[in-house]
Amino acid sequence: MSVENGTPPPGPAPEPIRFFGTTWLNHDNGYTPRRIAAAVGSLATAAAACLVLRLAYQGLQIAAIGGFVSLLMIVMFAICSAMAFRHTWDGFIRRPDPDRQASLRGLLAIGFVGSLLAYFFRSLTEAPGEKLHREEYEAARKRHEKSTTRRSGKKRRRA
Repeated sequence: MSVENGTPPPGPAPEPIRFFGTTWLNHDNGYTPRRIAAAVGSLATAAAACLVLRLAYQGLQIAAIGGFVSLLMIVMFAICSAMAFRHTWDGFIRRPDPDRQASLRGLLAIGFVGSLLAYFFRSLTEAPGEKLHREEYEAARKRHEKSTTRRSGKKRRRA
């Protein structure tokens, strides 16, 4: 916003990122502490989730349902977590397909530990999704500059 009259600056506005707002653009207003908090928070949440999964596994062992079901549960969470990690990581690089996202909702819910770990590892280098948002914002700025310079160049003659 302009300080003088409270109007937004001309051109496209940066899209806010969850937990970071638009601080990712200039890395200001507490960007670094937010990144540290996002990394620590996602790692702590992943650790707590692993503890809950461990308790669930112990509950299955106490119920004595058999080794096959216990093994099946471990394999299911491992595969779903790996797929959720990959899907979340790819979502930081390019926009996910909404139809595919909807169809994978259950898998991503089961593999939530993988998503949390992807968020943690991405937070170590940048705000998760910052690269994607920066590329989209720069492309929008270039399109805006190109359209405004084209219009402000030669004036068309009116007949």
